[in-house]
Amino acid sequence: MTMSDDDILAPRKSRSGSRSRASFSGTEARGPIIDQDGREIRPETLEQGFREFRFEFGQGNPLGGNPLGGNPFGNLTREQRIARLEAIAKLLDVAFILPGTNIRYGIDGLIGLIPVVGDIITTAISLWLVREARALGAPWYLTARMLGNVAVDGVVGMVPLAGDAFDVMFRANMRNMRLLRRWLDKQPRL
Repeated sequence: MTMSDDDILAPRKSRSGSRSRASFSGTEARGPIIDQDGREIRPETLEQGFREFRFEFGQGNPLGGNPLGGNPFGNLTREQRIARLEAIAKLLDVAFILPGTNIRYGIDGLIGLIPVVGDIITTAISLWLVREARALGAPWYLTARMLGNVAVDGVVGMVPLAGDAFDVMFRANMRNMRLLRRWLDKQPRL
């Protein structure tokens, strides 16, 4: 059975002679809007929420908003950025304690157990920490020392087992954060 264009555009009357009550035009209310917890949501609240809901990708919004676009860390203060760097350094180097001993290790030592790939991953994260330190204004001589720590950690860490033990003891990221913190403490407060 085929339908004509007229049937599609103008629905037929039902057999009882009255027009169908179902309307999909969007202008008639079809009942309350209920959220996942069973509470009713007012339609004006929904409309306001959809106007405020947006994603920003790319190079930023020229009309305001987040100037860095999709960067979720773009609006952090200097102290928040430093705290984030310290937290990542602790996670990498001293997050866990070896049971029965006083030896601390982090995910750097665990990921480093994966031959070659693990050391590349942890070195990349360490380089990102150095890049963030540079973005905070660290001078070239400080970033050079930090890069030296990362290079020693990365190269020696490539040696199977002995390199992993060295990673646990050397703690390049904690060394770098100590260097950065000492330099920041000498800087005048703005």
